[in-house]
Amino acid sequence: MNTETSTTETNLTAARSAAAYAATSATTPLRPFTIERRALRPSDVRIEILYTGVCHSDLHMARNEWGSSIYPIVPGHEIVGRVSAVGENVTNFKEGDLAAVGCMVDSCQDCASCADGLEQYCEKGLTLTYNSKESDGTITYGGYSDSIVVTENFVLHVSDKLDLKATAPLLCAGITLYSPLRHWKAGPGMNVGIIGLGGLGHMGVKFAHAMGAKVTVITTSVGKEEDARRLGADGVLLSKDATALEKAANSFDLLMNTIPVDHDLNPYVALLKRDATMVIVGAIEPITHDFATAQIVLKRRSIAGSLIGGIEETQEMLDYCAEHHIVSDVEMIEMDQINEAYERMLKSDVKYRFVIDMASLKKAA
Repeated sequence: MNTETSTTETNLTAARSAAAYAATSATTPLRPFTIERRALRPSDVRIEILYTGVCHSDLHMARNEWGSSIYPIVPGHEIVGRVSAVGENVTNFKEGDLAAVGCMVDSCQDCASCADGLEQYCEKGLTLTYNSKESDGTITYGGYSDSIVVTENFVLHVSDKLDLKATAPLLCAGITLYSPLRHWKAGPGMNVGIIGLGGLGHMGVKFAHAMGAKVTVITTSVGKEEDARRLGADGVLLSKDATALEKAANSFDLLMNTIPVDHDLNPYVALLKRDATMVIVGAIEPITHDFATAQIVLKRRSIAGSLIGGIEETQEMLDYCAEHHIVSDVEMIEMDQINEAYERMLKSDVKYRFVIDMASLKKAA
């Protein structure tokens, strides 16, 4: 037996501490924190994290705005990095490979949704990348850390054609728009509206344009037209302009609604053609505005929802992005700027997604 080789392999697969940033309560800022990453199981992949995107849900969870946060909480589910070690049964990844992790790190793998490759709709409950319980009861910690250990089935390949830092937000913002656009078959001859031009919306514009649809950004802001067209939009519709909305009534085949808060759906539903669909991908809180159901009944319109994508579809999306040169528009920050970034995010002061350079974690710790 080669003792030196055996010892080296043990060191690579052993449990280890990881530097991180965590919120320890709903009212305290994120601060340096140390977490424990598990020893590699036979099907595990350890990834040294290079970049982590900042999602609005990170802020919601850090501040317990959805009432389900488990402290300490290490956010981050838009993760890009490089494989540093693999378990003995791993076949699809090797040390040195570029890899990514999105919003989930496990699911039951045997329900109808999982069998269909739709793990995001796991009927027994998926395991989220952070603030979630694994099968053994341990709490998951996310990508605001220097490394992560994930079962091979939930790790994704990243092409070296992609700008890695701008790839990170694809793991949430990207797949959140790609999946419904593919499901509702956005393409040539379709008039697609993207409601809201933020982190989600800007990805919707890029994907719908690449798929060949006519793309209109629907926004409250006059000043977003130039950016919308730069991203691939054919036009802009101001949602505060009643005359413009009236002229656009019954003209859209598909709407992607990225508004993240409670709002009035009625003006947007009126834009749909007969048999057309509006897909809600932003708001997961209750819609409290009165809704005129006649608008959907009389024109057989639909209101639907969509949640990220399964692992196979997320890999398809990453490959599509590599082929079509699509990444997110990002602003890079260092780890110790995360609390400031949260405040700016609340003011929509980012174009269009913050990404943390995780090399800065060593300096921030």
